[in-house]
Amino acid sequence: MPIEIKELHIKINVDEKTAAATTAIAVDEAKIMQAIIESVEQIGNIEKRKKER
Repeated sequence: MPIEIKELHIKINVDEKTAAATTAIAVDEAKIMQAIIESVEQIGNIEKRKKER
């Protein structure tokens, strides 16, 4: 049974002290971009379904 996402809320808190510490850690940007792309696609699907109603 597929899972349907009806709403997606993203909240990010940025702290200057931790932001400086995390810049030294290598982050896989490709994985982050893929997650963002998938989230945007889901949002588009949700908006399309709302308009169909």
